[in-house]
Amino acid sequence: MAELETRELEYFVAVAEELHFGRAATRLAIAQPALSKAIRRLESRLGVKLLERSSRHVALTAAGEALLHHGRHALNAVSAAAEKARRAGDQQAHLRLVIKPGGDANLLSGILAAYAGRPDARQVDILFGGATDRADHVRDGRADVALLYLPFDDMTGLDHETLTVEGRVAILPPDHRLASRSEVTLADLAQETLPRWRGVRWTGAPEAVPGPEVTDAAEALHMIRLGRTIAILPRSLAQPPHPDLVYRPVIDAPHSELVLAWAQHDRRRLVASFVSAAVDAAGAT
Repeated sequence: MAELETRELEYFVAVAEELHFGRAATRLAIAQPALSKAIRRLESRLGVKLLERSSRHVALTAAGEALLHHGRHALNAVSAAAEKARRAGDQQAHLRLVIKPGGDANLLSGILAAYAGRPDARQVDILFGGATDRADHVRDGRADVALLYLPFDDMTGLDHETLTVEGRVAILPPDHRLASRSEVTLADLAQETLPRWRGVRWTGAPEAVPGPEVTDAAEALHMIRLGRTIAILPRSLAQPPHPDLVYRPVIDAPHSELVLAWAQHDRRRLVASFVSAAVDAAGAT
């Protein structure tokens, strides 16, 4: 079976993403004839045509689409492996924690204090991620641990410890039909429009209508104020409340979990000590 070299994958992915040999060659800092020759050699070794090309047009074949998809993952895995190896051998490495702004349920200060009191504590670097990319930071080695929310975040390839379990609240415009209630149920929210969070599987009420796509809470709140949607969020993510909106507990909504996640099979003391401190700190609140 033909084997692929990392350099070959890098060359192919560059061409597949640019769909232009000249731009790909510039990106890779190599000569265009050498790049063209490398792609032809790769096709010959694999026994399939990866690109349809003419003097004006470059397009991916079905085989090319498949190699682009899996090649990206392979390159990310190689990069992550190298980064994790370097960090495993660095006895002075900082611990890198990725969070979403405001996504710590007010636990982070206590967690950091508990960890700082340990004799093996390292400096903690706080990284900020978006609504849906924090798990990727851990999977590709950019971060050691992440604060994530279940069932919203994708936990593929990760282990985790639950720090807190909380209910969810409905966020409504003040003139909404449910705004006068002290609490609501999922049945009350049937046929309501809820936002679709980019990169997150649907977690709205079972009979709700998927509405506009949003990337973060700020966008969702803006859509709610415009009357285009309502939202159901974990209680801690709905803080601080916006003065122009109404917040009501959804008493029968499945609970959400704030979890501390790390890569499966990561047994470094650096990570284990931080996880232990976080669990102890969360349990003490």
